[in-house]
Amino acid sequence: MRLLRIFAITCLLVVPTILFADEEIPIAGRVTIDELLDSAVSRKLISGGVVVIGNHAGILRTIARGRLNANPAAPPLTEHTIFDVASLTKVIATAPAVMKLLDQGRISLLDPLSRWFPEFRGSAREEITILSLLTHTSGLDDFNLVVKRTMNTAIRKAAAQPQRPGSRFHYADINFILLGELVRRVSGSPLNVFCRKQLYEPLGLQETMFLPPDLLAGTIAPTSGRSVGIVQDRNARRLGGVAGHAGLFSSAQDLGQYARLLLGGGDLEGKRILSAQIVSQMTAPYSSGSVVRGLGWDRQSPYSAPKGILFSDSSFGHTGYSGSSIWIDPERDLFVILLTIRNNYRDIGMFNQLRSDVSTIAVADFSRTGDNLGILLSAESARVVAAPARKFVSSHKGKHTVHASLKKQSRKHAHRHKGRSERRVAKASDTGRRGGKRTLRAGA
Repeated sequence: MRLLRIFAITCLLVVPTILFADEEIPIAGRVTIDELLDSAVSRKLISGGVVVIGNHAGILRTIARGRLNANPAAPPLTEHTIFDVASLTKVIATAPAVMKLLDQGRISLLDPLSRWFPEFRGSAREEITILSLLTHTSGLDDFNLVVKRTMNTAIRKAAAQPQRPGSRFHYADINFILLGELVRRVSGSPLNVFCRKQLYEPLGLQETMFLPPDLLAGTIAPTSGRSVGIVQDRNARRLGGVAGHAGLFSSAQDLGQYARLLLGGGDLEGKRILSAQIVSQMTAPYSSGSVVRGLGWDRQSPYSAPKGILFSDSSFGHTGYSGSSIWIDPERDLFVILLTIRNNYRDIGMFNQLRSDVSTIAVADFSRTGDNLGILLSAESARVVAAPARKFVSSHKGKHTVHASLKKQSRKHAHRHKGRSERRVAKASDTGRRGGKRTLRAGA
């Protein structure tokens, strides 16, 4: 009966559809991630890219397209190619560094910023907390930095901003610039040194670093407008290439290891880097209106394109301006990493559609949890990267209806696991100094 209902819907829409079944039924012309990358390259959205899909046990699939540069003899991109990961710095470096300090009992999420930044004392912003910086609810606005005395200038300008009523979600790099400096002030080590010693070396991440040396130039993908190995973000360059919001370089292979660490609750193959409680606390939902964030991580917001339409509500991730993204789903036991040499920075809708489609197909192909979704994607219904999302909605209403139906079905699947997810969040609730309310209300 279930398949008959789906067949009836298919006939009504008169378009290729996405089917649900208990077993996979092959469909000719089913779109693949390889085809999505080929399409993105042919449309000059990217000149190349790498996708890595995996779970807690390891890498399940690697797909790569393109070469390191325009030279036909240049080496092909691989999972070991190093990319400027831009804002992934926030969740691969700064957030775990802050959580490491929290794990060690050296800070509290509810510490006012003025405790660690005397520059904020007596200002309208002195009661901003570490929690509000991590969740982008401080109300601080971004600004361009000058070359001289850059960090001092950033702190002074941030402290001088007028207070805003309440605490709404407002994404701003300055939050993580301050957090990167917080790591230095609390630990005594610059962010890059702290991350290398406390995170990357213990994990064996040899391709993850700030300020990559010249000898690695032959393995680093170029970033638009910048020399190889030089961070694209202007403020990060003016901060010396090491900043809490950008500046990190990494490979899909290393990011996969980091994703496995989080799926393993802070343990990777017997190496305990973060406590299970801290990992749960870092990735648990913190709500601010319709936006749901983790500590550094995105869960549901205007920036959640890499979530696709099949990752569960307990999943989390982040994007990077350079063309990078990572999304991790503990419920599905799955992660998807996308690193690209991005060419088109203007059509954000098209690029976000690529991110979404890659994740959706990855979940369809590799999800092994619950009742085995068995999602099947036809070539036409998934090839939405051919046009920006706004055009897809207006000119392909039938397909959009199918995607909406699929999203609804996926939410029903997630709802069956709601009790388990809520118990997991409750278990990660506050513990004295290390706590913080999960719901971010006005004035929190």
